[in-house]
Amino acid sequence: MGANMSEKITSEQMLLQYEIEQFLYHEANLLDERRFDEWINLLTQDIHYWMPIRRTTTSRELDKEFTAPGAMAFFDEDLMMLQLRVKKMTGKMAWSEDPPSRTRHFVSNIRIVDNTGDEITVGLNFHLYRTRYGSEEDSWIGRRQDVIRRVDGGLKLAQRHIYLDQTLILSQNLSNLF
Repeated sequence: MGANMSEKITSEQMLLQYEIEQFLYHEANLLDERRFDEWINLLTQDIHYWMPIRRTTTSRELDKEFTAPGAMAFFDEDLMMLQLRVKKMTGKMAWSEDPPSRTRHFVSNIRIVDNTGDEITVGLNFHLYRTRYGSEEDSWIGRRQDVIRRVDGGLKLAQRHIYLDQTLILSQNLSNLF
C-alpha cells in the first residue's frame, strides 16, 4: 500500500489497514487508562523501543539531525527494560508518577509502509498530551515508525522508533510511554 496512490486498493489491503489502525487505537487507549500490564502483553519478546535525540542542523547536514542507533538516545529499550519501567511507574516509589500523569495519545496519518506478511511496517504521526498536578502540562509531537508482527493469530509490537519534532524537551520528566 502506500507509495503509489493510483494503484487499485484491494479489500485485503483495506482490511489490513483497518486491523492496524484498531490495534494502534487499542494500544493508545491502554496507555491512557494506565493499563500497563496489558500494554506490555502487546510487545514481542524482541521489542526495540527507541527514541533518538534530535538536533538542529543545517540543511546540508539533515542526515545528522537524529542520533544514530547505538549512540545517545532518550530511550533505547528492550522488553526487560520496558517491564522494569512499567514496574517503577506503577510502584509506590515513583515520585515522577505520584500522583499519576493523565495522558492522551493521538495517532494519525497511519500508513502501511511495508508488508512482508508476518511483519507490517507502519508510519504514523502522533501527539502525546500529558498533564500532572494542576500546573504541569507537556505535549510531544512527532512521527513514529512501528513494526507490528503477527504472533499466534494476533498482532504485537516488535519495534517502535519515535522521532520527536522538538529539539528541546521542557518536560520535568519522560516517564510516559509513547
